[in-house]
Amino acid sequence: MNFERATLGGGCFWCLEAVFDLVEGVKSVKSGYAGGHTPDPTYKQVCSGQTGHAEVVQVEFDADVISYEDLLEIFFGIHDPTTLNRQGRDVGTQYRSAIFPHSDAQGEIARRVIAAVDTDGPWDSPIVTTIEALDVFYPAEDYHDDYFARNGGQPYCQAVVAPKVAKFRQRFAHRLGSGS
Repeated sequence: MNFERATLGGGCFWCLEAVFDLVEGVKSVKSGYAGGHTPDPTYKQVCSGQTGHAEVVQVEFDADVISYEDLLEIFFGIHDPTTLNRQGRDVGTQYRSAIFPHSDAQGEIARRVIAAVDTDGPWDSPIVTTIEALDVFYPAEDYHDDYFARNGGQPYCQAVVAPKVAKFRQRFAHRLGSGS
């Protein structure tokens, strides 16, 4: 097995986790915070918009099963990368579209994918996804783990997370893992 990590911010981390948990080749997904200036932030602090952190997921994946580029294709397919500091009703820098590469190679792939999506993607507006250095990843509090799986009936999950999961299942059915 050839395990790598990807760290991605695309709005609410519950949405990203719920999707990437379904992807074949993904070993684990952990919600957390990256890209800010406050050490070891809490969810409440990040939600205030004052820490500079984005809500992110850190995805551990088997690169022999799914490539980093394929993960980015899913990432761009399940969130709107054209809205600055916003995903739907979630507004603030903590909801920005951001990629935090773990290597120079990942950074180059991210730049290439962004350019391709900006040129050939389905959006009329330009891509605003940032590529940011990953200084440190702070894991979110444990109650965020498997949030959608444990709280799928909650109104936010029904209104926001469930449609993204359904969109993934429809558009990326070929990427579903065997347990999905």
